[in-house]
Amino acid sequence: MTEKFNPSYTRYCVCQEPVIGEDGAPVLDDAGKPKQRNIGAACPKLKEKKHGKWSLYFELEAGENGDRRRVRRHGFVTKDAAMKKAAELYREAVKGTDILSDATVAEDLDAWIARKKRLARTTTHGYEDHIRLYLRPHLGHIKRRDLKLRHIEAMFTAIERENAERLLHHARIVELTEARDAAHTAWVRVSGKTEERRVRRSAYLDANAALREGSKGRRKITSVNTMHRILATLKSFMSDVIKRGDYTTNWAKMVELPPVKKPTALVWTPERVDEWKRTGQKPSPVMVWTPEQTADFLAFIASDRFVGLWNGLIFRGPRRGEMCALPPSEVSLYSPVQYFRISAQVVEVAYRVYDEAPKQDSVRTVTLDADTAELWVEFDTTRRKEREAWGDAYVESDRFWVHEDGTPLHPDWMSRRFNRLVELSGLPPIRLHDTRHLSAALALLGGAKMKVVQVRLGHKSFQVTSDTYTAVLPQLLDNEAETTSSVVPRPQPGSTPASANGSSRSPGKCAADHAEAMDPAEGPQVTRDAVTDAPNEGFERVA
Repeated sequence: MTEKFNPSYTRYCVCQEPVIGEDGAPVLDDAGKPKQRNIGAACPKLKEKKHGKWSLYFELEAGENGDRRRVRRHGFVTKDAAMKKAAELYREAVKGTDILSDATVAEDLDAWIARKKRLARTTTHGYEDHIRLYLRPHLGHIKRRDLKLRHIEAMFTAIERENAERLLHHARIVELTEARDAAHTAWVRVSGKTEERRVRRSAYLDANAALREGSKGRRKITSVNTMHRILATLKSFMSDVIKRGDYTTNWAKMVELPPVKKPTALVWTPERVDEWKRTGQKPSPVMVWTPEQTADFLAFIASDRFVGLWNGLIFRGPRRGEMCALPPSEVSLYSPVQYFRISAQVVEVAYRVYDEAPKQDSVRTVTLDADTAELWVEFDTTRRKEREAWGDAYVESDRFWVHEDGTPLHPDWMSRRFNRLVELSGLPPIRLHDTRHLSAALALLGGAKMKVVQVRLGHKSFQVTSDTYTAVLPQLLDNEAETTSSVVPRPQPGSTPASANGSSRSPGKCAADHAEAMDPAEGPQVTRDAVTDAPNEGFERVA
């Protein structure tokens, strides 16, 4: 930028007066109203200090072909405000911002998402949702050159305000639902064709209609996690357009949001099960069964068509999309080592299923335990017989897990089917994806190394596996507690401490001396048997 910065400032008037024709009469528009024109510099009130507005003007260095590049802005209340804006615009121009462009953020967002050809389909769908629901409504009208940090912060403030309104709406729906249910109960409790029953029924119908009307326009609460994903989309967008020279500052990187509270995987202990039965509430979105509860579920689904699928999910921990896409050619069941290789996956976008290559770290070979492999062999035999029975009507989908007619499984169907089986079993609920947590927990309880679990689950890093999929079962906690406690010697009553003949006072010696100094009347002496530090103590593998 070599052009000298030499702005000029002009005060102008926005007052208007009627347009007068040559005959001295006001000129009328099509509606019959007098036309108006700006008085401009001829306004006599411009002599007053606070009357009128200020405009700025300066030129940038010539563009291609020697074209002049003029910068004009209007509407400043004071000359100081105009001077401040001129300096800001010049600084942005020096940085490389195209301050003459009238392109809006919405236009840039559309162009950006159209260029993203290499993204995964689910990622693209998420970006498009964020643009449609949040970025375009809040930022789309702003011109590219005017976008600042305050606009992005105002967007998240507006989202939080909308959340407050939606919470009130949700609370109102809860009230209407309770009123509808109470009206229904009152109706069914009245027997016979009496006048009271007709009144109760009418009250129920009114309450139900009020609920339907009150539920209109209900929208989900935008969680903190979703806000972070929206911000991540905006960061990606701004990083890309900065590389192209359209923007100079990634304002999204300066935005602060409340921290995301990642849900902790919890185990369905007896106490938590009792609380769930009492209230119907899960203590965490991510829950894991104990080995005993897992055994109960596997026993319950023993006759289900997809018992092998559920066993594979629980013990080997693949993702549902990976199991839906698993082709028969990648399943080895009749060799000394039974295994399946994950090299494909399907993704669901608005219930439509698409084939998509998994990430490189997710391509892996997973061995099968003997019990699960036997169930897979049974399913493979059943599938072959069904192909022969259906003949030409059989759907050749090149999938291992299919319905009776060969139709491949839909990921959402798998989740709904699993949830229904859990519900029918009477066990506390877990999600289908929680079987990955369960698989990792069972493996660690069985003594597997964390690195082995990481490779089997298809994680890029050891840390992801350690932080995410290691819901600690009570047995692991108990083993760790006993192992730690067993380091300190615990002498039996009447025995001589091992360090009695030594000169140093060990922790065991101090404890023994303290026990001897206590008055027996103060209470019984507590002793403990020796404990084991075996990691698999008390654990029986669930078939």
